[in-house]
Amino acid sequence: MTSHDKDRPYDIALFGATSFVGVLTAEYLAAHAPAGLRWAIAGRDTAKLERLRERLAEDHPACAELPVLRADAGDPASLRELAAHARVVATTVGPYLTYGQDLVAACADAGTDYLDLSGEPEFVDRMYVRHDARARETGARLLHACGFDSVPHDLGVYYTVRQLPEDVPLRVDGFVRTHARFSGGTFASALQQFARGRQMVAAARERRRHEPRLVGRTAYAPPGPPRYAAEVGAWALPLPTIDPQVVQHSARALPRYGPDFRYRHYAAVRSLPVAVGGVAAVGTVLAAAQLPPARRWLSGLVRPGEGPDAARRAASWFSLRFVGEGGGQRVYTEVTGGDPGYGETAKIFAEAALCLALDDLPETSGQVTTAVAMAEPLIERLTAAGIGFRVAAVR
Repeated sequence: MTSHDKDRPYDIALFGATSFVGVLTAEYLAAHAPAGLRWAIAGRDTAKLERLRERLAEDHPACAELPVLRADAGDPASLRELAAHARVVATTVGPYLTYGQDLVAACADAGTDYLDLSGEPEFVDRMYVRHDARARETGARLLHACGFDSVPHDLGVYYTVRQLPEDVPLRVDGFVRTHARFSGGTFASALQQFARGRQMVAAARERRRHEPRLVGRTAYAPPGPPRYAAEVGAWALPLPTIDPQVVQHSARALPRYGPDFRYRHYAAVRSLPVAVGGVAAVGTVLAAAQLPPARRWLSGLVRPGEGPDAARRAASWFSLRFVGEGGGQRVYTEVTGGDPGYGETAKIFAEAALCLALDDLPETSGQVTTAVAMAEPLIERLTAAGIGFRVAAVR
């Protein structure tokens, strides 16, 4: 820790603690944070925060003294104060392109580690252009997409690469299967992205102008073609999520991914009719998102902050299969867990915050990925928390 970190009153501040995922994250921290961790809940409505504190204290009496901090995404001064008082700020307040930019700026200026649940490529790229350099100056680590998007994918590819030979070209394909309901926040972010295709492309282009060029290495994540993937026994459909972008940034930053790395990201669907229906549904939503009245109607179907009950979350699951090849070797790995949209996202988010606050990690700063900033320590934490990482086969 730097000297100013030691003087800060809070190790972790959870901003947006009364949102649906925020409550789950607070409950996880209340149950699993080690004794002595100095953490606080933050948001704009202190009455709601106090009610949350009372609920937490019913099962965890120590939470009766949990600090409540007022901060508002629309009040930059309150965000600067929040960043100045915490070593790590974890925020659930999205869509981040709308509500997240001032908090990233505050953390970059204060040298405060920052985590969010953003799956918004435009936001991530704009934050890199605006705040990566400043964060490198102050020592802040800025991490986006720290839930199901994109930690299991990013760390799953990292784990797969670690099973393959070094210093050879590597190819990894990821196949995603889930049985779960979309998060309201994820759906809202997706609608916003679909409606801002031109701005998203422009933000990606601007980021490329600011990124250092790789010398003697390549790392890319092109969309793969729809196909039948015999290696997993399913139809593979390219997934338009932020996950491959995050994997590519990890591969660019870490030489362990080899001199020539490629990643492709798919949804794995057993039934051809279901696969065709999924493509049609995504196309329909993409088209409707271009029209403001249709976009408003769609946004009302699943609102941010809403989510399924505990029974439905308990019946949900995810399974990621990675197929990696390089140096004449093929390896199959898996990452598995429970409800991706809510329960496991809260678990992953909380463990990532704990990892940043407590663990011995590589010296990094600026906008970084979980594979770059935390890697093995976070894999160890997630494994202990019930998320599976395993090698299924080596051929």
